[in-house]
Amino acid sequence: MTSQTTVDKTGPADEVPTPLVPGPTKAQGLRGHPWLTLFAVAIGVMMVALDGTIVAIANPEIQRDLGATFADVQWITNGYFLALAVSLITAGKLGDRFGHRQTFLIGIVGFALASAAIGLSDGIAYVIFFRVLQGLFGALLMPAALGLLRATFPAEKLNMAIGIWGMVIGASTAGGPIVGGLLVEHVSWQSVFFINVPVGVVALVLGVLILTDHRAKNAPRSFDIIGIVLLSAAMFCLVWAIIKAPEWGWGDGLTWTFMSIAVASFILFAFWETKVEEPLVPLGLFRSVPLSAGVVLMVLMAIAFMGGLFFVTFYLQRVHGMSPVQSGVHLLPLTGMMIVGSPLAGLMITKVGPRIPLAGGMAVTSLAMYGMSTLDAGTGSFTMSIWFALLGLGLAPVMVGATEVIVGNAPMELSGVAGGLQQAAMQIGGSLGTAVLGAVMASKVHSDLPGNWTDADLPPLTPDQLDQAAEAVQVGAPPIAPGTPADIAATITGVTHDTFISGMSLACLVAAAVGFVAIFVALLTKRGDNAQAGASAAHI
Repeated sequence: MTSQTTVDKTGPADEVPTPLVPGPTKAQGLRGHPWLTLFAVAIGVMMVALDGTIVAIANPEIQRDLGATFADVQWITNGYFLALAVSLITAGKLGDRFGHRQTFLIGIVGFALASAAIGLSDGIAYVIFFRVLQGLFGALLMPAALGLLRATFPAEKLNMAIGIWGMVIGASTAGGPIVGGLLVEHVSWQSVFFINVPVGVVALVLGVLILTDHRAKNAPRSFDIIGIVLLSAAMFCLVWAIIKAPEWGWGDGLTWTFMSIAVASFILFAFWETKVEEPLVPLGLFRSVPLSAGVVLMVLMAIAFMGGLFFVTFYLQRVHGMSPVQSGVHLLPLTGMMIVGSPLAGLMITKVGPRIPLAGGMAVTSLAMYGMSTLDAGTGSFTMSIWFALLGLGLAPVMVGATEVIVGNAPMELSGVAGGLQQAAMQIGGSLGTAVLGAVMASKVHSDLPGNWTDADLPPLTPDQLDQAAEAVQVGAPPIAPGTPADIAATITGVTHDTFISGMSLACLVAAAVGFVAIFVALLTKRGDNAQAGASAAHI
């Protein structure tokens, strides 16, 4: 099966589009075999997926052990997101230019080494620094993985491959809390990062033995350095402003200075991309309404999911007093439904297209976030499991479908850039979710804590003491001074939990509203017109 499609590189008006070349021929032996390629890629991606949930479980222990503040804990997440968001599209272009196999293998090695360095760190600053390095190497790995799948699988099996890829991510996400909880509880928080080293070794060996390079004949031969600088500056200023806005204030001049620089850099980038012969991101990609809708959908999904999930581990461990292992077990319905739902979503999208599964998935996600807004200190495990399971069920088709919409609507030689767009959208959404919902939480805590404290007849606090107490309450930690009588300590704990839950509930309601808006964005998507371009006709 071969088909011809044209590529708009947004160059001069009289530029003749270049046709795509047919995809790879049938693989010989291990190297280049589609299903073995999927297996090798999935092991590498599993390392990154494991890292996400393991770190979420370890955050409370890292905070206690290193004496970190709430802002420090956010930076463990945001530093990673910032590095990813800034470099993903450039990393995707590196794969298109120099080969996805090479960038994938470099990403694996760098990610594993950065993980080991975090485990050896003895200060929060080192943890954050090496998390940034993890983000940079993860940026090499993730778009390359999608580029390898796109180049290896024929169109009629691509959705299934992405579905299985999503299932592996779900399985790693499900295993992360359990493995992470056991390691944190019985070894140390450092060990949750060391686990990436053996996983990385296995992924590297499989990658060397199985993966083969696929490059379209019309792949870019030059590198758009000015475009990289402008886009990196724009992404950095945007994500930096989002991350710092809760601290500076959304109306502060510094926040809007960085926002303005980001907008100006994006405008200059867009102008430059129309002039350069081989642009970093051909703007013609965004003439595809489905592709653009897929990018926006990934942003909205990540805001609702990652922003809401940030508080759940603190809710389980601080409000319900669960151990890391117990909190991991309670998250299994969420990740378990992602395991079941991802390959099923791939099959459904193959049969009916992405529009209905994506809209339905976001509707279920919005409902689940609304349900999570009703959780309180007395909520039982069964009720929590229902909402967590619904969240996983809603996320599965969105993760698979939006990925297919973005990658499938891009031409073959830009599959790395498309993979970078998909991942950048998720990381920007994650940063937005953590920052915006974190700001919602902080605002609600600062608003409710003084009144709740007074109503409980607790000793009055000075403004400085109140600020310190509010920072602790934002992560569900009761601000109890040493030597506090037991009855007063119990009252402070009750006030802390009530105030934290009120903030989490409001944050989840905001996430539900974002999910509801995403339903309408999902209706703009459709199956990739270019999904067949470059796909192998070999029987798999």
